[in-house]
Amino acid sequence: MSNRLQNEKSPYLLQHGDNPVDWYPWCEEAFERAKREERPVFLSIGYSTCHWCHVMAHESFEDEEIAGILNQEFVCVKVDREERPDIDAVYMSVCQAVTGSGGWPLTIIMTPEQKPFFAGTYFPKQNRYGQPGLLDILKSVSDLWKKEKEELQITGSEIAAAVCERRITAKKEPEKALLKKAYDQFRRQYDGKWGGFGGAPKFPTPHNLLFLMEYSLLENVPEAAEMAEETLEAMARGGIHDHIGGGFSRYSTDEKWLIPHFEKMLYDNALLILAYLKAFEITGKAVYKQSVCSTADYILRELTEEKGGFYCGQDADSEGVEGKYYSFTKKEVLSVLGEEDGQEFCRLYGITERGNFQGENIPNRIGQAKEGWQQDDFRLAKLYEYRMNRVRLHKDKKCLLSWNAWTILALARAGWILSEERYLNGACQAEEFIEAHMRDEKGRLYLRFCDGEAAHPAQLEDYGVYALAMTELYRITFRAEYLEKAVKAAECITELFQDEKGGYYMTSKDAGKLILRPKETYDGAVPSSNSVAAMVFWELAALTGNTKWQGAAEEQLAFLAGEAEEYPAGHSFALLSMIKAFSGKRELLCAVKDKVPAEFIEYLRKNPQNELYVLVKTAQNAKVLSECAPFTEHYPLPEKGAVYYLCENGACRQPVTDFNELVLVY
Repeated sequence: MSNRLQNEKSPYLLQHGDNPVDWYPWCEEAFERAKREERPVFLSIGYSTCHWCHVMAHESFEDEEIAGILNQEFVCVKVDREERPDIDAVYMSVCQAVTGSGGWPLTIIMTPEQKPFFAGTYFPKQNRYGQPGLLDILKSVSDLWKKEKEELQITGSEIAAAVCERRITAKKEPEKALLKKAYDQFRRQYDGKWGGFGGAPKFPTPHNLLFLMEYSLLENVPEAAEMAEETLEAMARGGIHDHIGGGFSRYSTDEKWLIPHFEKMLYDNALLILAYLKAFEITGKAVYKQSVCSTADYILRELTEEKGGFYCGQDADSEGVEGKYYSFTKKEVLSVLGEEDGQEFCRLYGITERGNFQGENIPNRIGQAKEGWQQDDFRLAKLYEYRMNRVRLHKDKKCLLSWNAWTILALARAGWILSEERYLNGACQAEEFIEAHMRDEKGRLYLRFCDGEAAHPAQLEDYGVYALAMTELYRITFRAEYLEKAVKAAECITELFQDEKGGYYMTSKDAGKLILRPKETYDGAVPSSNSVAAMVFWELAALTGNTKWQGAAEEQLAFLAGEAEEYPAGHSFALLSMIKAFSGKRELLCAVKDKVPAEFIEYLRKNPQNELYVLVKTAQNAKVLSECAPFTEHYPLPEKGAVYYLCENGACRQPVTDFNELVLVY
């Protein structure tokens, strides 16, 4: 049997296309039918690589008995949270308000007017160990709807009103005390034995680690960087790191990073590249560079589609078993590598007869003093090829704009700092993919591309991260069209998403209406969209000298300072923007006749930590540059060579023609 999801592009929706449940995608038709037939709406939200989504699908949504009651008593709607993060944000806030927690799969039952009166996450088919079963829940709700519909509608209206009630937070001037408060919160949560914060499960949350390293540099607090670096090293040693194929899994189920939840997500790996790069910049340690390269190579090898975009991720399950693809017996290792190399691998990577995971082994380097094999070691390649012959992991082959943009930013920066052209090339190709496939005729961006189709208007996060990626590409290549794209994306943010009371909404002003127009400030697995917007405005203010962006940055940072006051550790990406503001900035315009001098490029490559914002003006880009950064119009082009105009914290120095005369270090 097939249902309406058969016609969708989302891998998650297609996974449910053969369910006996009469699913609708989120659409007006579903809610119109619910109103016409006076039925409640059963909403299920998940994503294609979610382990418990698969479990609930097999137990319930493939079950004829469950399908029978759903089809008879409800109108059923399936949503891919990665395609529609706005819908997910609205109803996740409902679940958290009603139950005190959340997660996926997300289960909501609501009125035809989209007002929820029941919320939860995973439910087994039958009652189990005190947990209610979906079958009984559906029967009870169906009975209540018939007998007490008005009461359920009142409950739905009350819940909707509660989640729509906005807490208005006063704007505040950002202060260093807020950074110190966040650092103290992280310090109290820090696991001094295994790294990371709190107990199991442990998530990488790279933006928290970036904050700690930047705070350490700003305030000269070595302990902050040590927490971040010890965590990065522990993750690199642990089973959460794929020592054979590269990249990192979603999170660790134990305190020492040994047993991961095996799904690999694009955004985690992109953000981890940024964190490991920062640690490498600070320390120069090889372990951080190796982690960057293995992760970037994994993305290019396994998550890159033929047109240059990046796929969302890979599943945790193989043949219905979580982690089966990644684990090894000692016998397998010896058969692939031979006795001598096999025994060495087993010693170095914790492979034993007993095993460390369901009788098998997750390769790891926990507690190992001796150096492991290099990522390009041919023996690791043997194990990788052997593993590739297993039943392949499901791959979510849709491209999300914001996740692609994080990856463009990460690969571009890795290519620049490590002098690896393949990473920068991968970033540029992905940008070309977005330009060719994820922009409409009016210049607006799409949220996702899948199977030849772009769909869903881009949201705040998409425009924000895309703008950041474009500023990064500009700072590396000095191609003015990247800066122009960043400026246009930022203009879309202020035009389409702004809330006059402060901050920016998740969805545009012309988006379809939900019961709530969500606004996120709290960081989750990725930085919040409002924090990203603050960073965009600060970067453009520094690069363009345009007071419009300076004002937008100051307004947004004041808004976020108010939002972060209670728990600043939950707003680490916003704090990174504040660190930039406290650090000051230096602007350098290089007006050049032909090409940028090689010694200048080399200096920039070797000193990436210096907050130097560089514009390059040439005869070819002068017009575009003046539109993005109007002040550049007044700087003449030299007849030969280059002229450097350096300004620092509002004071400009005498222009010079000899690069060596510039004092570019603090």
